[in-house]
Amino acid sequence: MFDELKVFSGNAHPQLAQKICDYLGIPLGKMEVFEFSNENIFVRVLENVRERDVFVVQPICSPVNKNLVELLIIVDAMKRASAGRITAVIPYYGYSRTDKKDQPRVPITARLVADLITVSGANRVLTVDLHAGQIQGFFNIPVDELTALYILSDYFAEKELGDVVVVATDVGITKRARDLAARLDVPLAIIEKRRAGNMDESETLTVIGEVEGMRAVLVDDEVDTGGSLANAASTLKECGSTEIYACCTHPILSGSGVQCIASSLIKELVVTDTVPVPDEKKADKITVLSMSSLVGEAIHRIHAGLSVGAMFQ
Repeated sequence: MFDELKVFSGNAHPQLAQKICDYLGIPLGKMEVFEFSNENIFVRVLENVRERDVFVVQPICSPVNKNLVELLIIVDAMKRASAGRITAVIPYYGYSRTDKKDQPRVPITARLVADLITVSGANRVLTVDLHAGQIQGFFNIPVDELTALYILSDYFAEKELGDVVVVATDVGITKRARDLAARLDVPLAIIEKRRAGNMDESETLTVIGEVEGMRAVLVDDEVDTGGSLANAASTLKECGSTEIYACCTHPILSGSGVQCIASSLIKELVVTDTVPVPDEKKADKITVLSMSSLVGEAIHRIHAGLSVGAMFQ
């Protein structure tokens, strides 16, 4: 068994790392991480990690490339400081949408990022709701994938909305939406859409399933510009839905995403804190649930050699 548990954080999401440490009842590890004037990143671990079980919390969120490189350098610093085991805790896995060659002469960047994390010295990865399940297979080290499904379903169950239908925002998210519908014991509908080119725009086509006279809960893994959710909400309203809610794990909300949600027909968007949600993005319609206890419990179980999967049974 590895010695003392240590949790460190890069600059991507120190608030989540602190909440995880509060759950575990341990102090956040001391470390310097900053950028020189020439944009080179400097890392110095300020405490002994020799033979310790080290967890580095760093979602690959905006600024994506800076946070990714920061993660790699932190892991390398831990390896060179003789950490016993290094787990990269990546609540949001950036570049996850580029998980396959869907056009000629394009990269599979999600695989490249996996290689970089492995080469940097990580011994295992802990993440939340990957965009595509096959990304786990891009790693040659163990990957534990948590899900926000239970936190989100419990939230909607407590609201006791009545006459609810869960709606997948596209065919690719159907399994996750079906699991949420099963947890809430309600029917499932699917929105068929077609993405136009490489731009963050999509054309909503039709709804498969019965939504008329029902409260709809849209499901997606992440919300970026908000356009897909807003279009889906409009389509559901046209099909007779009485109220429209939405939920996702990763609230990227880039560009005018917050304004897009605020002006949409969505009554409430429920998200988690896998990435930071600053005050300027906390619109009245957006509810943020914390993943800290779930991630903290997973860290405890990994450290103690217990089953992570048992958390969801």
